[in-house]
Amino acid sequence: MTIRLLLADDQELIREALCSLLSQEADFEVVASVGRGDRIVEAAASGRPDVALLDIEMPGLDGLAAAAVLRDRFPACRVVMLTTFGRAGYLRRAMEAGAVGFVVKDSPADALADAIRRVRAGERVVDPALAVATIAAGESPLTARERDVLTAARSGATVAEIAANLYLSVGTVRNYISAATTKTRTRNRMEALRVADERGWL
Repeated sequence: MTIRLLLADDQELIREALCSLLSQEADFEVVASVGRGDRIVEAAASGRPDVALLDIEMPGLDGLAAAAVLRDRFPACRVVMLTTFGRAGYLRRAMEAGAVGFVVKDSPADALADAIRRVRAGERVVDPALAVATIAAGESPLTARERDVLTAARSGATVAEIAANLYLSVGTVRNYISAATTKTRTRNRMEALRVADERGWL
């Protein structure tokens, strides 16, 4: 049985290498390859993949958001997050988005091929070290709105600009920033953003 694959990674060299590598497997067929997250759904609609390998950080739409869309629109497609970012928070969010696999990019080629076959067969496949780290780290303490505010702060926007972008009052944004800095045990929003990024909470 041939396993139809969709690959999504914004780094062209990595994407092409994966296409070449996986196409050498007798039971794999790469039916779509895209470099932007906002092209994943269209590629899935035309290619009808059995398994989608998604990078997390991509332009247009990140891999976690794309995984949630694929889960809702193409439930038969099994999603594997393939990323250099082996962060505990990412794994938890990926599973919440409907991903059934999480493999870091420095895994051996045979391990990736095995993961694809296993998820196609109905299993969940997670990098063991990352699974342990996720359990040890616990859940993110940030609320959805606190995450939104920190994400909006990434560009260096002022509190007033964040408030306008999120349709919140300046006071409410300040309260969310204060809560986020307390929960991350940091001194300001940029430190809170860094810690939340490092832990995969955003």
